[in-house]
Amino acid sequence: MIRALTTAFLLCALTVSLTAQQTNPNPPPAPSESPANSPIRVRVDLVQVLMSVTDKKNRTVIDLTKDDFHLFENGKLQTVRYFSRETDLPLRIAILIDTSNSVRDRLRFEQEAAIEFLNDTIRRGKDLAFVVGFDVSPQLVQDYTDNMEKLSSAIRGLQAGGVTSLYDAIYFSAKEKMLFFPPPEPYLRRVMIVVSDGVDNQSEHSREEALGMAQRSEVTIYAISTNRTGVEARGDKILKYLAEKTGGRAFFPFEASELAGDFQAIGRELRSQYSLAYVSSNPARDGSFRNISIQPLEKNLHVRAKAGYFAPSQ
Repeated sequence: MIRALTTAFLLCALTVSLTAQQTNPNPPPAPSESPANSPIRVRVDLVQVLMSVTDKKNRTVIDLTKDDFHLFENGKLQTVRYFSRETDLPLRIAILIDTSNSVRDRLRFEQEAAIEFLNDTIRRGKDLAFVVGFDVSPQLVQDYTDNMEKLSSAIRGLQAGGVTSLYDAIYFSAKEKMLFFPPPEPYLRRVMIVVSDGVDNQSEHSREEALGMAQRSEVTIYAISTNRTGVEARGDKILKYLAEKTGGRAFFPFEASELAGDFQAIGRELRSQYSLAYVSSNPARDGSFRNISIQPLEKNLHVRAKAGYFAPSQ
């Protein structure tokens, strides 16, 4: 029955088509020959930027609009299409803990502070975290989960020993666990918290390779230094560099007991960020790195955001 009806319908459609062609001496061209009849597909690449804003006393500012900023890409002013204060975006959190010999006496404090942070931050069914310990090489000790028992057990199970492969740990975590293509919907905040003295003496990847992979993965790095000398060391400068280039922040607690406060500060910042998006005035899909600069109109404000992004490639 269905086949008969289908055949009748096709015959009817063919008759109507032939009649139309006979009565119209200049029939319109087939859709493939007429751009006007073809669907128009425009690829729009939104550049998403998360930023934190503080005043001169380092207090978070939460009542701003897009008109309070100018955004530049490679020195050219861009038009902000979307702007909002983001307090509820899903989080994807990487906890990277240095387990080399240099942090042996502070490891327990770091473990407990990291667990407390995750307890306060992870929302079941919405946020996910994974744990990587690194000394000679990075080791994924707990994959993505929102189960605090699993996360706590993995963190407490870390043991100190060996040298430090900081750059490999960042590169591995960003590439294997935080690089999503195509970009996720809804947009995810990808956060990497690195607890280390910043001294790398083992990695196969360089600092710039680690940073580049973090930038490709849209990762914001927050670093907590384990240096307790009270003097800024080379490793502290490295941690600060990695954090600033990705829109994050570096902390330098003098006492191990201050770690919890630093983790709490990170948690507060994650709930007090702005999100903006724009379409680059440069349409080239060349895979190049493009610098981003966000300048507040009020001089007393300070913006922390990623230094740039990699353009899409063909």
